[in-house]
Amino acid sequence: MAEYRAGIIGLGFIGAADQVSGDALGQRVEDLDGTHLVAIERHPQVKVVAGSSRDAGRRERFAHRTGARTYEDWRVMLEQEKLDLVSIATYTPTHEEITLACAAAGVRAVYCEKPVAPCLAAGERMLRACAEAGALLVFNHQRRFSPNYRRLRELIAGGGLGQLTSVNAQWGSGRLGNVGTHIFDALCMITGRRAEAVSGTLDLVGRPDCRGAAFRDPGGWGMVRFEGGLMALVDAPDYSCAPFSIVFNGSEGRVLAGGREVQIEYWDGRREHWPSAVEETSSMARGVAEIVAWLEGGRPFSYSAAEALHVLEIIVGFHASHARNAAWVDLPLSGDDRKILVHSG
Repeated sequence: MAEYRAGIIGLGFIGAADQVSGDALGQRVEDLDGTHLVAIERHPQVKVVAGSSRDAGRRERFAHRTGARTYEDWRVMLEQEKLDLVSIATYTPTHEEITLACAAAGVRAVYCEKPVAPCLAAGERMLRACAEAGALLVFNHQRRFSPNYRRLRELIAGGGLGQLTSVNAQWGSGRLGNVGTHIFDALCMITGRRAEAVSGTLDLVGRPDCRGAAFRDPGGWGMVRFEGGLMALVDAPDYSCAPFSIVFNGSEGRVLAGGREVQIEYWDGRREHWPSAVEETSSMARGVAEIVAWLEGGRPFSYSAAEALHVLEIIVGFHASHARNAAWVDLPLSGDDRKILVHSG
């Protein structure tokens, strides 16, 4: 079997499973559905050979854990290391520059954090650069690789809920960019439909972002109209005690998807529970496995980067609609709406 050389840019919480960084966020590594480092380390054909971070402590902890070389400047890492796979686990505003540099350096696969970029044009340049270089670009929407979410997609596509009538999505941490990107991507994936219009109101309470004052990623409320007229209600204020949930309502039953577990309630009284065992392979590890399968030339990748760009357009659409007092905004966006910046961390 071929061995592939991997590097990670951004050695913090999600990038290098760094709990010191997690403590600053008030989160635990074990609660994540994988990290870039652990997902890569667990694949027998991939070796982590390098990592980059501006933070000396993160570089030291990463080197101690992996034995890999570390770099303060990711540009130097790309120059000195011949890498097949690079994970980009940095702040959103840096995604474009690093992705374009990876494509130019001959990196064959880029595994990038979400959301895609601060604006649509930057995301389009990322997709174009990787396509021209023949490189695979993958965004870390983990639910794309979750067995239960894939099973749910098949259930709905096969008419298991009858005709879909509506979708309700809620979460209590706001951040339409950084958190909403996962939810909107799950809606597109599971329903198999693209969004056609958005009506949204931003929550401008101004919840501080743990990444610093430069980042302002409000929550909000609104509606997303999908193909076929399917309506999704979004309830995601900055401060809320409501648990995360996505409910898919159909003519024959409904599904509650919370975390990685799935509950199904049929209108004839039947119920199903799809658990997610704690010892199962993480969704990120499944993502890495599919990247390696693509590198091997064995199969096409299951998730187009263009779908992640569409999700960014939904998020930008909320901002565009808010500026018009929640008026409906059609997708794809046009004119000045395409220039709106989303300041996600």
